[in-house]
Amino acid sequence: MTSDGLGSIVGDPQWLAHRYDPQRDAFHFVDVPRAAQSRATFLTDKELPPEPTLRAIGRGDALARRPDTAPLHYIFHSAFCCSTLLARALDRPGLAMALKEPVVLNDLVGWRRRGGKDADVAAVLDATLTLLARPFAPGESIVVKPSNIVACVGNAMLSMRPASRALLLYTPLRAYIGSIAKKGLWGRLWVRDLFVGLQQDRLIDLGFAPEDYIKLTDLQIAAVGWLAQHVLFARMLDRHGPARVRSLDSEAMLARPEAALHALFALFGWSDRDHLVAEILAGGAFARHAKSDLPFGLADRAIEQREAEQAHADEIAKVVAWAETVAARAGVSLELAHALLP
Repeated sequence: MTSDGLGSIVGDPQWLAHRYDPQRDAFHFVDVPRAAQSRATFLTDKELPPEPTLRAIGRGDALARRPDTAPLHYIFHSAFCCSTLLARALDRPGLAMALKEPVVLNDLVGWRRRGGKDADVAAVLDATLTLLARPFAPGESIVVKPSNIVACVGNAMLSMRPASRALLLYTPLRAYIGSIAKKGLWGRLWVRDLFVGLQQDRLIDLGFAPEDYIKLTDLQIAAVGWLAQHVLFARMLDRHGPARVRSLDSEAMLARPEAALHALFALFGWSDRDHLVAEILAGGAFARHAKSDLPFGLADRAIEQREAEQAHADEIAKVVAWAETVAARAGVSLELAHALLP
């Protein structure tokens, strides 16, 4: 490919930086129009248009093109907390492009877990943030909502971009455990997979011996994962402070969406946007299911939660009580500091 050809790809955010190959030190770019990126629930192969044009470009060649970048902000989350809904709400031409769970960041976490050296991973992460921050239009920001496994490098992502801000979005413990129970076998397998990853990231330290974890039930493992992510979020809040990082309980966001949006706009430095908040609310962003796009409001969510509680009430209650005891003994607060909403 000619030098001009490389430049046209690296300089165009329609060419999504989709994957990273550590053996070749190359990024795989796929040609995906903005509308298709916005429609995708997540930026995975399954969600992107079939057989998009792909180009592999070495990291050095990509960075040599010095692409323009926009302000870059993050929504880190603990899963099942309406983070996709919020990202969709913020994805508006003229305001921001929301990148929902770009796989390239998962690739870096996987590489790190397989033994990638911290310095090497950090260098590629820095390059990745540059490529994700390419704007579609002047004046827009980029909001990256990574997969929840990417929070393990969240401190590094914030340190690499001192102007970036982050929201730490989480579901309260009881609602999280209920969500896992509601999802049946798939949810129980998912939390065990999450647990293994958190162990590889050395983020689980709640006073148990390693052999004790095999004795735990699926929902206890879910609670351990929730607590580990909560500890990570607390460290991020402590390290970077409220001017850059805020926490938000998903139940509070859904109960007070207008206040949440105004506070988030302020955190991200988006001024004079009252009309956009009104448009987002009028468009029903908080009254539809983020993944199916079907009508789904607070009442529907409450019904789902009650059904999960009724079907698994005894198990949920016992696991929540157990997790609260574990948290107290380990010195883990169930409430995060620096709440976005007072």
